[in-house]
Amino acid sequence: MARTTDGDSGTTPVPQRLLAAATRLFADRGYDRTSVQDIVEAAGVTKGALYHYFGSKDDLLHEIYGRVLRLQQERLDAFADADAPVEQRLRDAAADVVVTTIANLDDAAIFFRSMHQLSPEKLKQVRAERRRYHERFRALVEEGQAAGVFSTATPADLVVDYHFGSVHHLSTWYRPDGSMTPQQVADHLADLLLRALRP
Repeated sequence: MARTTDGDSGTTPVPQRLLAAATRLFADRGYDRTSVQDIVEAAGVTKGALYHYFGSKDDLLHEIYGRVLRLQQERLDAFADADAPVEQRLRDAAADVVVTTIANLDDAAIFFRSMHQLSPEKLKQVRAERRRYHERFRALVEEGQAAGVFSTATPADLVVDYHFGSVHHLSTWYRPDGSMTPQQVADHLADLLLRALRP
């Protein structure tokens, strides 16, 4: 999970140390209540090192979200392009976004709590990146609807919002020591989505 940091800071590259420290502090204290000094002390580096890799605390917040979205986009593209029936591709994509979100719960919590604190330019960029992800996911729903595999009773946009509403709330209730594994949660939510789309 994103919380864990390498115990041997000497072997971990400085950017990763800074990101790990910022992620932990933003999750525990909040973005507003974490200073640049807090981050560099936790990472065991100087302010000069931080500014060498990241121009500001805002850049760290942007990268925390960006690294998860890049991973999820890459995996969604692979599922969408796979040679498999559309219902399998959608189910795989729907489950994967749950698993990867749970694997990065702190990142997800930080983003949805602090996204509004990004600079206007970075916020615009993040929204465009997220829109690209949602549009690729929606295209799978629309493909299945056009083929008669999925019901057209609910607009594809609403189907996407329904699934991602569940995903976005994972950070508020999922606990690693709970009764369900990440894969079990993913399977349940993906199955719910597919049942909702059944003709």
